[in-house]
Amino acid sequence: MPHKVFLTRLKLTDFRNYATLALDLDARHVVLTGENGAGKTNLMEAVSFLSPGRGLRRAAYAEVARVGAADGFSVFAAVDGMEGPVEIGTGTAGTDEGQSRRLRLNGTPAKTVDELTDHLRVLWLTPAMDGLFTGPSADRRRFLDRLVLSLDPEHGRRASEFERAMRSRNRLLTEFRPDPAWLSAIEREMAGLGVSMALARLEMLGLLTALVERSQSEGTFPSATLSLSGFLDDLQGLPAYDLEERYLAMLLEGRSRDAAAGRTLDGPHRSDLLIRHREKNMEAERCSTGEQKALLVGLVLAHARLVGDMTGHAPVLLLDEIAAHLDEARRSALFDLVDGLGGQAFMTGTDRTMFTALGERGRFLTVANGQVSG
Repeated sequence: MPHKVFLTRLKLTDFRNYATLALDLDARHVVLTGENGAGKTNLMEAVSFLSPGRGLRRAAYAEVARVGAADGFSVFAAVDGMEGPVEIGTGTAGTDEGQSRRLRLNGTPAKTVDELTDHLRVLWLTPAMDGLFTGPSADRRRFLDRLVLSLDPEHGRRASEFERAMRSRNRLLTEFRPDPAWLSAIEREMAGLGVSMALARLEMLGLLTALVERSQSEGTFPSATLSLSGFLDDLQGLPAYDLEERYLAMLLEGRSRDAAAGRTLDGPHRSDLLIRHREKNMEAERCSTGEQKALLVGLVLAHARLVGDMTGHAPVLLLDEIAAHLDEARRSALFDLVDGLGGQAFMTGTDRTMFTALGERGRFLTVANGQVSG
């Protein structure tokens, strides 16, 4: 069983609709119930800021601060973490657009927010993800990259540097006579970063596939068959150096075409995550809405189990409106599976009775107008 990571205290200041909030927690799962708009998802979003990135809504930081707040927002958490007890403080100062957030660990400024992954891994499933299988490929790439980030924090840096290099190449291609040496240097950088991104994604799919094949949760939630398409599809299995040379040749050959298009048409930014319902051998986008929801739940739970197996520490799970579209038997099975992962989960819903099967394993809280009560 992985080591249990859990929050013991959570404090918010000027976060969304919370002027101030202080919660003492324990190792139990946290169930937040209340009417729509009360602030349940806002509280979960605050917990998601205990991971790198912009949280489960991917919001601009200026949007997160409470309306009328004079000095940004702050999130503080005391965590029984992967390296022992730790106090985490993060947030912004001021109300300017485009600002970055700051991070302090045990009162000491951290160099980057990636240091959060030394203490806990936070994963989530939200209603906004329900259209994952039928929406644009960019949503599936983002979903996959979040999976990779949970085990490989450097993946985010590689992706950001690839995007920066690609933008530089696109700008150069608009010039009348771009400097060929400069262009080649940028393309060499793109090749290294792009192939590293693609291989990290493939490794994650391989790990997830192996776990799904030995999973014990079949019959409760369907399992997924995963693959990638859209970038170096016919060259998988070659050494990284050979893949980089192939991609470099693609970029060189595509300069005129990309200049005309105004963007780079080959690369990991064009990949798509293909998902099939394993038991039905059917593309996920052709499944019913209920089957898609169950498939997504199964995929997120499998990934959470993988993170626990690979790190030795169970992730913190954020499950927003998780019980709304599940029948009683499947809800009960879900709670058993979540509890069996060995970590702490935050769950939301409008009806407390939907979580009855969780019993003493849950800490039940009511949210109303930015206030939380037991």
